[in-house]
Amino acid sequence: MKFSELGFEDQVTEALDAMGFETPTPIQQQAIPAVMQNKDMIAVAQTGTGKTAAFVLPILNAICKRGSSDKVSTIIIVPTRELAIQIDQQIEGLSYFTNATSIAIYGGGDGKSFDAEKKALTTGADIVICTPGRFISHLNMGYFDTSGVKHFILDEADRMLDMGFNEDITRIAKKLPMERQNLLFSATMPPKIRQLSSQLLKDPITINIAISKPNEGILQAAYLVHNHQKIKLISSILTGKDHDYILVFSSRKVTVKEITKELNKVGLPAKGIHSDLNQQEREAVLLDFKNKKIKLLVATDVLSRGIDIKGINLVINYDIPNDAEDYVHRIGRTARGDNTGVALTFINSDDCYNFSKIESLIGNEVRKLALPEGFEEGPKYDTSYKKPFRGKKKFNKKKHWKPRKK
Repeated sequence: MKFSELGFEDQVTEALDAMGFETPTPIQQQAIPAVMQNKDMIAVAQTGTGKTAAFVLPILNAICKRGSSDKVSTIIIVPTRELAIQIDQQIEGLSYFTNATSIAIYGGGDGKSFDAEKKALTTGADIVICTPGRFISHLNMGYFDTSGVKHFILDEADRMLDMGFNEDITRIAKKLPMERQNLLFSATMPPKIRQLSSQLLKDPITINIAISKPNEGILQAAYLVHNHQKIKLISSILTGKDHDYILVFSSRKVTVKEITKELNKVGLPAKGIHSDLNQQEREAVLLDFKNKKIKLLVATDVLSRGIDIKGINLVINYDIPNDAEDYVHRIGRTARGDNTGVALTFINSDDCYNFSKIESLIGNEVRKLALPEGFEEGPKYDTSYKKPFRGKKKFNKKKHWKPRKK
């Protein structure tokens, strides 16, 4: 199938031709016709399969057919500001030959950005891409007329529920017209996603594409390594090698700062991105990474989903993610589309059990590589040891309740 067979308006077809897009991905082939028929839909597909274009293209097509309005017609809810910005940029490219307008709305900006968002909402940008909290802030002000909304889209829905946005999403949905199209895109299908879809979607079409499996173009491998060896190992891996982009993931922002500092010490220029940076700093770092001014980026899981940067050919998991699903999303930053890439994971003695859960999820045993010459022996791959939980215990009211003394 070709994009030309999907029945797009001339303006959308012209944009696809200009960008060199000819053949839709599997998720696009299945989703686009259903969206164009105004069906509600829940679509589950692995990261890097072209989900954004699967809903953006038919929405742009609908805007071309009916013409622009003075009211917002499409609301896209996303978990992070980075994803909001990226989708807005994709819309900007795909809508070049149309009159459609869009804006990304997210927290962390100044008064000027809030005023610009207010103006877009009141004068009617066609498409609004927003994080839940910021959007609710505007709703609470009372100036946004939602009566023109025809499409309500949740992207990375599973991630939003993991981040605790369930109530916010429900609250937003109640403010929108009852008669609207609802689209839910997710990388996984846990029970809470099914529950959310039953609340929001009406007789939805369901599409499932390779749930929770890494892209086949990713070469996966792992090292069993002690924590104090990890920086030296990164240096050994990268020295003398030619990589376009390298993305190093760590679960904690404190560790991101430490890794960045240590990599710079050993002569590997790196930048870190984490929640302690303000919005301008984060955008500047990402832009420099996209423009190849930075080749080595260290990040928390804020970049593990939805960020599409072409040319990342190496992902390093400095530590094991807390959730096995996040492993799939981390390594999915490489081998985007039809490209190939490498994903390396560092496993210490405490991580073996959790990594075995990852291997169970993806249905494959990841090859364990020998450490380079000159390294002391790493830990054994002992999956029977489960690191004890050291967090706060949940308070059980029934168990601990005692009657008040009279």
